[in-house]
Amino acid sequence: MNKWVGVIFLVVLFLVGCQTGERGEDERSVEMLEGRWEGTIEVPGQPLGFIIHMDKEEEWEGTISIPVQNVEDFRLSDIIVGGEEVAFTMPLPGQSIQFNGSFTDGEVAGTFTQEGQSYRFLMEKKELEPEEEGEFLSVETSSGTLYGELLMPEGMEKAPVALIIPGSGPTDRNGNSQGVQGRNDSLKMLAERLAEAGIASVRYDKRGAGRNRDAAMDEQNMRFEVFANDAGQWVEKLSRDERFTETAVIGHSQGSLVGMMAAEDHAVDAFVSLAGAGQPIDKILENQLRENLPEDLYEESLDVLEKLRDGEDAGKVSPPLQSLFASDLQPFLRSWMSYDPADQIRELDVPVLLVNGTHDVQIPVEEAERLKGAAPDSQLLLVEGMNHVLKEAPEDREGNLETYTDPDLPLPETLTEPLIIFLQNSGF
Repeated sequence: MNKWVGVIFLVVLFLVGCQTGERGEDERSVEMLEGRWEGTIEVPGQPLGFIIHMDKEEEWEGTISIPVQNVEDFRLSDIIVGGEEVAFTMPLPGQSIQFNGSFTDGEVAGTFTQEGQSYRFLMEKKELEPEEEGEFLSVETSSGTLYGELLMPEGMEKAPVALIIPGSGPTDRNGNSQGVQGRNDSLKMLAERLAEAGIASVRYDKRGAGRNRDAAMDEQNMRFEVFANDAGQWVEKLSRDERFTETAVIGHSQGSLVGMMAAEDHAVDAFVSLAGAGQPIDKILENQLRENLPEDLYEESLDVLEKLRDGEDAGKVSPPLQSLFASDLQPFLRSWMSYDPADQIRELDVPVLLVNGTHDVQIPVEEAERLKGAAPDSQLLLVEGMNHVLKEAPEDREGNLETYTDPDLPLPETLTEPLIIFLQNSGF
């Protein structure tokens, strides 16, 4: 489990280099390698998840995705397969970055090398899960079509509706991050519980994830405003749909700030923040990195954040910080840092519910209390024992993070019941 899950909220390209060929390849090697693989590069302090697809017709073809860094289907070249050995790289001018491994009991284990630094990697072959069926709506944006899943209460032709906005990174509509091997299905469970209470919902995959994987944007052009505009277009679509009587926005984690911005600019009837930050992202990063980085890297990260606050390009950073502060990511970070959730929530003139779990290891309850201070008329709900993915979890970090990949854990009623009552009291 990634120790920095939630720390690395980022949209950044992790680039790697390549080398090709075939040596001693046989039918068994082809059968072993073809298909989908999920793995982890064991970078100290920040294990990096990746997904690889391999296919062989006349020549080997392969792609790699690094979801936590918004890398989607980056094409591999020069794939070498021979007996029990496999090697591949990705084409990046000026760098030599390689994967060299061997097959063992359905796994490939070996060494990942970049710029003279080597780390162990391990990947396992996975079967593709069938795409869930459901009713989908869509909105057209200037940079691609976005799809969202509609869940109507059984037997109802008209109902109030909630737009559910997922958190940071390539997170799908169910609340699962492609950077984490496993599911929690928290947002899917929330939608199902709302439907039981007579409230419809639309939840959508982030750009680069799920049904919206093709809407991923180039890192150079990505800005935080894109997320807010996406949410705003969904609100507009729902408000024009005659099936829906009232509209709420429910934003989880990063989606809380996105939802505030959408709720401010478009007509909604209620807003719910689930585990949302109460201060700008640079302050959140400072607190999280303080706990997870050695002193020298923490001091470097503070220097980078200060330059970004000043609107400057921070330039190159040490390799361990690349996944956070790569140069391609810095414009997006600057755009995100320019928004203060406390300022945004003051602008809302609709009923507001602020929710945080007491065992959230990513966003502590103090963040919800900051939002409450900025919006005194809002309601504050602190759910005892709930963590960042809306599950009951132990307080210790290791046990807490294990729940991030357990789809069998239900949402606590101490979350769902007060949330539904809030919406009902707000006219739903």
